[in-house]
Amino acid sequence: MKLSESARAARLVFDDPNLVSHAGLVPVMALAEQCDLAGIMDERVRLPGHYGARAGDKVATMVAGMLAGADSFDDLDVLRHGGMGSLFTRVYAPSTLGEFSRAFTHGHVSQLRSGAREFLVRLAQRVVLLPGRAPVVFIDADSMLRPVYGKKKRGASYGHAKVSGRRVLRRGLSPMIATISTPDVAPVIGASMLRAGKASPTRGAAIITEAIGTARAMLAAQHTTPSVIVVRADSAFYNRKVIHACIRAGVRFSVTARADSALRKAIALINDDAWADVTYAQPVWDDHEQRFITTAQVAEIAYTAFATREPITARLIVRRVPRLIPTTPAGQPELFPTWRYHAVFTDSPFVMVQAEEQHRDHAIIEQTNAELINGPLAHLPSGSFDANNAWLTIAAIAHNLTRATATLAGGRFAKARTATIRHRLIAVPGRLARHARALTLHLPQHWPWQHAHEQLLTRLHAPPRPT
Repeated sequence: MKLSESARAARLVFDDPNLVSHAGLVPVMALAEQCDLAGIMDERVRLPGHYGARAGDKVATMVAGMLAGADSFDDLDVLRHGGMGSLFTRVYAPSTLGEFSRAFTHGHVSQLRSGAREFLVRLAQRVVLLPGRAPVVFIDADSMLRPVYGKKKRGASYGHAKVSGRRVLRRGLSPMIATISTPDVAPVIGASMLRAGKASPTRGAAIITEAIGTARAMLAAQHTTPSVIVVRADSAFYNRKVIHACIRAGVRFSVTARADSALRKAIALINDDAWADVTYAQPVWDDHEQRFITTAQVAEIAYTAFATREPITARLIVRRVPRLIPTTPAGQPELFPTWRYHAVFTDSPFVMVQAEEQHRDHAIIEQTNAELINGPLAHLPSGSFDANNAWLTIAAIAHNLTRATATLAGGRFAKARTATIRHRLIAVPGRLARHARALTLHLPQHWPWQHAHEQLLTRLHAPPRPT
């Protein structure tokens, strides 16, 4: 592509009151209004004084700003330009939204999270976020470390993060999320919580319990009854509180087992003829070996975890991968094979190979983490811990609203990344025109994703599904 001759002499004049940069916000926020986002937040969030006035409109403004790509309070000003005032009302200034966020306490954040759960259930009632044909629903829990650099960031402490495959110690805050998904759809965020950089993993039981309740409410809103709900997590959640929370809630669990002496003894008891060869349809990247793995061996035994206190007996599914020995001379075979073991503690009702494959699909939550980091969680913008916790919750609302919008658009958007959805469906330039007291929003001619926009509007204005 080359710059045209006329464009070389063009002048830039910012004077058109009818242009908008994110015309795709119109159907997205219409969906939010159909699910009564502002009304839910007005009912649930009760901040003191003038900070709590029109809390629902302030939350909706922050959600719209995040949908437009904002990752800080100053970026929320993207909503106040050109013809946006004709499309939306009650758009608050970034300074007002900053004061609103800093007024939050821990109890107010709990109110906001309650409203976020209710809004997700309303979305599920309006849009099929968990298809009824899915025999299993997965709840994935994970945490990430977001580095911070300001000395006045409350709650910031040193924790471990993985950078380029290596664990490093960084100062930051640790958002923890739990997603809800099926094998056919992209995950939505069922619960979120902000913790200090170095936080105890036992608190994961609370967020998993919250996500289980949200998932069941979504399924009830959709009149869907899956055969099983499985909670998946990595070794940070391998503790008796998390496992007992799953058992009390009546769901299955699949958690990576932490390597210790008892686990090694149990693996040593597996007979050589019990191992079954598996070949992966898609290569799996191994961080430790820094290579792709296409084959492995799998076996299972009964195992009792936490034997010293409140023992739990379930299946231990072990996957072993041959370890490469780079010091072996070329052409000389190894004396005996060496293996690296990965164990999963689970009560999954599925057969061994399928249960192990489903557990590896827990990595889908890493994509959700990446999408949040590439969006509103690029920064934790406030010095107040509770304000950042509220920011995380509103980011989860924006993520779920994006997923619901993409589901209505259909096609490849149903499982597309949120950055792709923002670029193709939301960040659409438009020009307002007024004819006979009606607004017409003119969009670019030959827009490559015009069909998805038209389908989104058609489904958005269709009658709601019967409850």
